Amino acid sequence: MKLLFILLSSFLIQHSSFSAPPNILFLLSDDHSYPFLSTYGSTNVKTPTLDQLAAEGMKFHRFFTGAPQCVPSRATLMTGRSPVAARMTRFSAPLPRDEITLPELLRDKGGYFTGICGRSFHLDGATKIGQGAAKVFQEHQLKTFIDRVDFLNTCGDSEVASQLAAFLDKKPKDKPFFMWANFSDPHHAWNAPAEFRPDPASLKVPAHWPDLPGVREQLADYCAEVNRVDLTVGTVLAELKKRDLMDNTIIVFCGDNGMAMPHGKGSLYDPGSNVPFLVRWPGVVKPGGDSRALISAEDLAPTLLDAAGLAAGPKMSGVSFLPLLQGEKHVPRKHLFVERGPHGSAPVQANMTNAGYDLARAVRSDRFKFIYNCTPWIPYSPVDSAGGQAWQQMQAANAAGKLPPGMSATYFTTPRPVYELYDLETDPAELNNLSGKPELAATERELRAALAEKMILDWDYLPLPDLMEGNAAQGGGKKGKGKKK
Repeated sequence: MKLLFILLSSFLIQHSSFSAPPNILFLLSDDHSYPFLSTYGSTNVKTPTLDQLAAEGMKFHRFFTGAPQCVPSRATLMTGRSPVAARMTRFSAPLPRDEITLPELLRDKGGYFTGICGRSFHLDGATKIGQGAAKVFQEHQLKTFIDRVDFLNTCGDSEVASQLAAFLDKKPKDKPFFMWANFSDPHHAWNAPAEFRPDPASLKVPAHWPDLPGVREQLADYCAEVNRVDLTVGTVLAELKKRDLMDNTIIVFCGDNGMAMPHGKGSLYDPGSNVPFLVRWPGVVKPGGDSRALISAEDLAPTLLDAAGLAAGPKMSGVSFLPLLQGEKHVPRKHLFVERGPHGSAPVQANMTNAGYDLARAVRSDRFKFIYNCTPWIPYSPVDSAGGQAWQQMQAANAAGKLPPGMSATYFTTPRPVYELYDLETDPAELNNLSGKPELAATERELRAALAEKMILDWDYLPLPDLMEGNAAQGGGKKGKGKKK
C-alpha cells in the first residue's frame, strides 16, 4: 500500500501541469511573408515586439500555410486539415458545419472560454456577395461562427487590444481562454503612415524580383505595414501583461499567407505560403529556440490541442509538434502540401489572369518543390497588386527584353508549364524549372507520388499528376517554351 501511495504521488507530481491548461492567444497577421521580421535577419523591417516574442520562445523558419490565400489558409489553421479536405478551396465559401474547429474542441472538450476578434476571420463566407448568394447563406444558416465560439467581434487593428480586454472581462474565472486575434496589416492596400516607412534606397530586394524603382517603392510600402503591425501586437501583449497573464499563456504569432507581390500571395512559390511563425510558452518552450523543421499549418490545431491535454479532432490530418516545442525528440515532416484555388468572389471572365482563378497543387520536401498546374493556359498576374508600379514596371522591362531570363520565363510565359520542379538549395528564388531533367527523375517521381497520395486521401477533385510510371511524363517543360505575352 505504501509503495502504491508513493507511485501515485510521483505520477501526480509529474502530471500536475495538466491540471491547469494553458491559455492560448493566437495572433494572425495578413499577407505576411517570411522573412519579414527582423528576428529572421531581415534588415528591411524593424519589429522589436515580435523579435522579443521570438527571443522569449521559439522561431520557425519553415512554417507553411495550407494555401497562399486568406480563406483556405485560415480553414487549415482552424481545422487541422487541408483546404481541399475541408471543402474550402472556393474563396467565398463558408466553412461547412460538420468541420469541427480548434476553438470548438477546446471549448467542448477542454472547458475553454473561446473568442475571435479583429479583421474578418474569413470563414463565414464572402462579405461582398450579391443579394442572391446572401439569401442562400441566410436561408440555409451557413454562417456558423456565432455558435462556434463564445465571443465574436470583428474590428479594426487599433481595436484588437480593447476587444481582448472585453473578452477577458467576460471570461469566467475558472476557465482557461483561447483567443484568435486577426490583424489587417500588412494586407494590401498599403497605407501605413510615413513614420513606419523605410527609405526605399536602403532596402534589400529579394532575388525573385528585378531591382526596379517601382519594386523598391512598393516594398517600402509593404515594410511599413509590417512595422506597424509590430506596434499593434505590442498593444495586445500589454493587455496580457496588465492582467498578469503572460506566464500562463501560449502566444502564437504567424501570417495567414504571403505578401501581395509577384511570387507571393496566390502563387505556390515559397513566398506565397512560407510565413513567420513564433511560439512563446514560459516554462515549456526554452527562450531562443530556432527551428528549421518543416511545419504545415495542418499541424497547428493538433499541437495546440495537445498542449491543452486534448486529443486531435478525428478528421485532422496534421501532426502535433509539441515534442519539438518541449525540446524532446521530434520526427520532422518529410513532405508538406499547399493548394491554390479561386481567389475572391469575381466570376470567371474572358482574358482573366490567374490572380482571380487558378487550380494548382504543390508538395515540398526539405530540398525540392514540385508544382502541378492544372490551369496553365491562364496567364500569371500577382494577386491584389497588379495595378501597382512594381508589376507595371516589370511588364515594361519584360516587353523591352530587359528582365533576366528566369524572371521573364516565370512571370510572362503562357501557357505556363504543367509541371515545375525546383532545387531549393541551389535555386531558393525558384526561377529555374528542372522538371523533366533525367538526373532528377527519381526525385520528381517521389514528389509526384507523395502529392498524388495526398490528393487521394483528401478526396481532391483535380486529376492526379502523371506518376512517371512509364516513359517520362509529358506536358512539363521548361519555362520559356510557351508563347510569351
